Amino acid sequence: MITLTVNGSVIDLAAPDDKPLLWALREDLGILGAKYGCGVAQCGACRVLVDGRSSPSCAISLGEVAGASVITAEGLAGADGALSVVQRAWIDEQVPQCGFCQPGFLVAATALLARVPSPTDADIDEAITNICRCGTYPRIRRAIHRASAMLAEG
Repeated sequence: MITLTVNGSVIDLAAPDDKPLLWALREDLGILGAKYGCGVAQCGACRVLVDGRSSPSCAISLGEVAGASVITAEGLAGADGALSVVQRAWIDEQVPQCGFCQPGFLVAATALLARVPSPTDADIDEAITNICRCGTYPRIRRAIHRASAMLAEG
């Protein structure tokens, strides 16, 4: 039995320690925001926050996150369902096209802004290494700057 907190709820999972976190989220918990992309922690479609750090859930075993707090894209919104600043900025900048990779981008951007509240373009390029085949990178950068400004305004 592995205990972890997912999107604010304490979860006890009867699953093997070596099961990838991504599969535990999708198969055992029915949380589908994190996507399977490359399977080797390169594309970022599976990113989740593990104790506040943007992490590729395809490359982390369930045993590695025992006792940790995991937040998926679904958990970025408030308990009342209010969208996070990053989610609102994503909508305002009309970032998603196909949408497949966007949950991973939202998580990575959230982690970046928690660490660097006013990121430069270089900070964004260094921190956001996710891959988007639609090529929405300019919109993603604008959304991160917008979210940063929204956070600064309070």
